[in-house]
Amino acid sequence: MHPKGVIWTIGVLVALYGSSMLIPAMVALYYKAGHLSEFVEAGCIVMIIGAGMMRFGGGAPKRLSHRDGFMIVALAWLVLSLIGAVPFWTTGTLPSMADAMFESASGLTTTGATVLSGLDQLPRSILLWRSMQEWLGGMGIIVLAVAVMPLLGVGGMQLFRAETPGPVKDKLTARVTETAKLLWYLYLIMTIICALAYWLAGMDAFDAVNHAMCTVAIGGFSTHDASFGYYDSALLQLLASAFMVLAGINFTLHFAAALKGFSLKTYFKDEEFRTYIAWILFLVLCAILMVVASGKDQLTHVIFNVVSIATTTGFAVSDYSQWSPGATMLMLMSMFVGACAGSTGGGMKVVRIMLLFRQGMREVRRLVHPHGVVHIKMGQQRISANVTEALWGFAVLYVVCYVIIAILLSFTGVDMMTSFTAAAACITNTGPGFGHVGPMDNYQSLPDMAKSVLIFGMILGRLEIFTFLVLLVPEFWRD
Repeated sequence: MHPKGVIWTIGVLVALYGSSMLIPAMVALYYKAGHLSEFVEAGCIVMIIGAGMMRFGGGAPKRLSHRDGFMIVALAWLVLSLIGAVPFWTTGTLPSMADAMFESASGLTTTGATVLSGLDQLPRSILLWRSMQEWLGGMGIIVLAVAVMPLLGVGGMQLFRAETPGPVKDKLTARVTETAKLLWYLYLIMTIICALAYWLAGMDAFDAVNHAMCTVAIGGFSTHDASFGYYDSALLQLLASAFMVLAGINFTLHFAAALKGFSLKTYFKDEEFRTYIAWILFLVLCAILMVVASGKDQLTHVIFNVVSIATTTGFAVSDYSQWSPGATMLMLMSMFVGACAGSTGGGMKVVRIMLLFRQGMREVRRLVHPHGVVHIKMGQQRISANVTEALWGFAVLYVVCYVIIAILLSFTGVDMMTSFTAAAACITNTGPGFGHVGPMDNYQSLPDMAKSVLIFGMILGRLEIFTFLVLLVPEFWRD
């Protein structure tokens, strides 16, 4: 390992993150909304800390091992979550450091779970900082750094691999730097289009920008306590549903389609995309039959809420915890499936669920044909045994971590419904759960120890288990 190289790289990320705090400061100045000095001071201090780490690191490392990559990614999410909490704490928005850390980690991991109330009265600088954290976390602070670091003399393949574990598409270009830049261009363009759509549909400019950042990031933070329900507009709800579905698609697939004029044929050739769309349509249809038909909610509310949870965004327009037990169970299950690999969404990812199901069916066929050779395929590509073994390992660890987090929550005095759904909502990076953390409530009432457990769960889910847990293996630290 290269400890000084790790420190230097983290220092770059810290300095970049500190510079982003100056944007809410400019908003505070423009709107005369308060907290100008706090954001300027926090940004300058953080940038100085980042510069100090870079100086201590002794300059850009010439090479990074895969172990360095895992270390940088895991430390980055922990350090940046802590740094992101500073403005919440110094401005007095969240006097408790535990609450400030929770809000920051939730934003950076695009979970969208919040401990804040009275959002309609909060200064716009704070509201923007929350949205920016989700937007920056959506495509990954690390991927942004991968695009910038080669200019400073650092390659980024190890970081890119650590940030995007699991089955993902092939690299868009031969160089990971160019890949990261292309992903960010797509991300930025989609955000701008989403903001313009919201603005034209009736949102004011500030809300449109904030909600666009949190929609494309699949985050779920809002500038209002009522979330998207603040806007009693079917058009806005349908627009948001469409953009949430788009953000849940693999961004490399968006790029491939863009090269061909956004041909729908390119999308539908992708097996994961077809499964993803079919899954969302199935959930919406079931919810309509169980909720709308019984008169418990409106059609647009049902579509919006189902898409929001299925993509792990976390926006809400009504209290879906009051739906029928069958509908709420579907919502909870959809959290674990999540969006596509290579998207900004959370959950286990559609492609993993597909491959796990196919591997299970292969074992059933082997019972009928014990000597038969049955291969698992994704499109025309045969899936190797190494990938399927890794998938089962991931699935087992994911479930085990979820159960452990839920049990730890119950030890802190949280009731069973809240424990199991809060654990699910945080490890899948969805945000709202059920019980005392439902769409019309928040996480403020939970004890600090429970919030600490959930912070760990959010980061664990964002890094998709392996990237974080590998640090706990003794062999990782041996030469």
